Amino acid sequence: MKITKYGHSCLHIVDGSASILIDPGAFSQGFETLSGLTAVLVTHQHADHLDQQRLTGLVRANPGATLYADSGSSEVLAEAGISATTVASGDVLDVGTRVEVFAGHHAVVHGDIPLISNACYFISGRLLHPGDSLTVIDHKVEILALPTSAPWMAVKEAVEYFRAVDPAVAIPIHDKVLANTTMVYGLLTRLGPSNSRWLNLDDGHFEVL
Repeated sequence: MKITKYGHSCLHIVDGSASILIDPGAFSQGFETLSGLTAVLVTHQHADHLDQQRLTGLVRANPGATLYADSGSSEVLAEAGISATTVASGDVLDVGTRVEVFAGHHAVVHGDIPLISNACYFISGRLLHPGDSLTVIDHKVEILALPTSAPWMAVKEAVEYFRAVDPAVAIPIHDKVLANTTMVYGLLTRLGPSNSRWLNLDDGHFEVL
């Protein structure tokens, strides 16, 4: 499995014949030139995970890719004239590899802000991308895309989620809201599971796992 990070929560995963892009959002750069994608997965409708303008060009440049999205994002995309396949919890996608969907809600930002839908994607039985949630699934997770900083969470919650999932490898995501990643990454590295490898992928770099 080859994993490339394009900033914030945007990951490109190549595994066998699968070439999957997750959450091409406004805080992410470099994904626009990708070709040969088999799927584009959207976790939820917030702009830092879904950049409608650039997504249109991406879909056009990848006619063999199916766009999958949570129910809320599908509605937003439909209003913009973009067709997406809506996913639900329990769905299993065949996009060159197996992708299991765990759909639920975005984490609570504040009681006054309505909840929106959020889809988690478990890829190839190895990598979990939870979107903007701290969802623990009933599978052993080898690689966790771990949200590190957000208006809807504190570092202590990231630590507890890291411990609860207990992955072999953690890749920090949702990091562009941090002015300096050193402090938060240091806490997560020190307080996370002792048997987990901390893999900080600089934007545009990849690791074969």
